[in-house]
Amino acid sequence: MSEISALQKARAAYRPKLPAALANGAFVKVSEGEATKSVADCDKISQLFPKTYGSPVLTFAKGDAKAAAPAINVGVILSGGQAPGGHNVIAGLFDGIKSLNKDSRLFGFKKGPDGLVKNEVMELTADFVDSYRNTGGFDMIGSGRTKLETVEQFELAAENCKNLGITALVIIGGDDSNTNACVLAEYFKANDKGIQVVGCPKTIDGDLKNEWIEASFGFDTACRVYSELIGNLCRDANSAKKYWHFVKLMGRSASHIALECALQVHPNVAIISEEVAAKRMTLDDIVAQIARAVVARAENGNNFGIVLIPEGLVEFIPEIKALIAELNDILAAGGAEVEALDAVGKANFAQSKLSAASAAVFRSLPEGIRKQLCNDRDPHGNVQVSLIETEKMLAEMVGTRLKAMKAAGTYRGKFGKQTHFFGYEGRCAAPSNYDADYCYSLGFNAAALIGAGRTGYMSSVRNTIKPADQWIAGGIPITMMMNLEHRHGADKPVIRKALVELDGAPFKFFESVREKWAVETDYVYPGPIQYFGPSEVCDLVTKTLALEKN
Repeated sequence: MSEISALQKARAAYRPKLPAALANGAFVKVSEGEATKSVADCDKISQLFPKTYGSPVLTFAKGDAKAAAPAINVGVILSGGQAPGGHNVIAGLFDGIKSLNKDSRLFGFKKGPDGLVKNEVMELTADFVDSYRNTGGFDMIGSGRTKLETVEQFELAAENCKNLGITALVIIGGDDSNTNACVLAEYFKANDKGIQVVGCPKTIDGDLKNEWIEASFGFDTACRVYSELIGNLCRDANSAKKYWHFVKLMGRSASHIALECALQVHPNVAIISEEVAAKRMTLDDIVAQIARAVVARAENGNNFGIVLIPEGLVEFIPEIKALIAELNDILAAGGAEVEALDAVGKANFAQSKLSAASAAVFRSLPEGIRKQLCNDRDPHGNVQVSLIETEKMLAEMVGTRLKAMKAAGTYRGKFGKQTHFFGYEGRCAAPSNYDADYCYSLGFNAAALIGAGRTGYMSSVRNTIKPADQWIAGGIPITMMMNLEHRHGADKPVIRKALVELDGAPFKFFESVREKWAVETDYVYPGPIQYFGPSEVCDLVTKTLALEKN
């Protein structure tokens, strides 16, 4: 390995904590709950997963330490986008299977699920794993986004595992990756492949959670990193007193990151996509909301502020969602003739074909956004929503609104704007103490699930607002989280995403204070992630989790 930083050297000495149930290694006593059902579409999901559907929730207690269980070979895959703590999941898994039998072996499939299919694999040795403990990133074995969905892929995966003597796979990923794990577990069991499959919940977006999965790993660290950066902007704004900072944050399908960062730093405005959809707020409503805060603060002599915007906001605004759907159809139908046009030509062509309502929305957008909507398209011809610079769009539209208000005499302040997108900055950060402990526990717990002979389960560690020795270890059947969604013209079984609950404690608290934050300068400056110091600084949980469980 290349030269390592002083922080990495210090963090290598950190020893993650474990739930009491895992104190004797991965030997556990298993308590089974009642048979489970999927969150929706029970009949269809049960038909799709007859071998794994209905399995009980498992709760572990400390088992009797045995001389040794049979040695096992286990494969591990990192799947999807990076999230802080992934290396500790692998470290926990490694230590867990070694606690069952010191001769157990762990193999890492490189570049995600693609490595499983193409047999790109390496054995993970103790020295190699040790060099990655408590570090951020997925660079130990790499990650990928290949979907496992064909019989050919399943057979190649089974054959590659058989050749290595692998009898269990652990897939570390988000909702789509764990959907892959569920499908693979069902196939292996239905076809007597003799390979267990266990999932671990990962995504910084925070949208893979439920009663049994309190948090997806990486969310805690990523939100701390973003909150540090936003806090720095708050301090700068309060120092220079001349800029409104518009900050877009990761979270295409849910606004958990935006809400958690708002709870951490107290911005003047934070838009929550789920509220926009529930109230059918228009783009004009959102612009007006931000403009009101700008005007109110200007009346107090404060021509500065902070606005937080979720990455996926535009897909939650009804008229923008309708506009994007029309654009996808129009530009796809235009074919090569449209592709030959320049950016302005494409925008003009699209506008001429839009319905009257969508054409009016299209004209209201800044020119740069109109061009993006017509030019930044994926291989299927659809708008790449994640590339839309929503923060710049809103900043420009608010500026236009304020100019009109100034001309009308209803606004007398000054409006300077800066825009930011915080995304990749948080995905590979060194894990916080919470994520270091939680991830290590998830991996070790996955070994316990393997030792207990289970398949089609997700590693579950909960009660994490308490000290680690009070955490509850166990597993939940992945089918329990499934429903059907219409994708690419067909109904597909997928894990249901967890959106921000507007009647939940975190949002209700935010709702109760946001009018105050909008007008006052009530910023909190979290500072950098702290590893060394008092427990009240180092061992916090997210505001979201604290509010949900208090």
